[in-house]
Amino acid sequence: MQTKLTLRMDDQLIKGAKEYAEQAGKSLSQVVAEYFSVVISPQDSPVEPTPTVARLRGTLKGTKIDLKDYRTYLEDKYL
Repeated sequence: MQTKLTLRMDDQLIKGAKEYAEQAGKSLSQVVAEYFSVVISPQDSPVEPTPTVARLRGTLKGTKIDLKDYRTYLEDKYL
């Protein structure tokens, strides 16, 4: 059974959501339903890494790079 749902959101958010749905070739209702399905589904199964991520795993092992180095890199790049 399908039931009607009314949501109140910011106009810009609605506009963006409609544009996203159109680009995805879906109705806004489909997009919202898929989002809710993901949100309420159990997250028991681990996500398989993509081949690129799997290939990179362990490449920094044994180096002296730490979280501080990564933050410094991001600050230099984006600020």
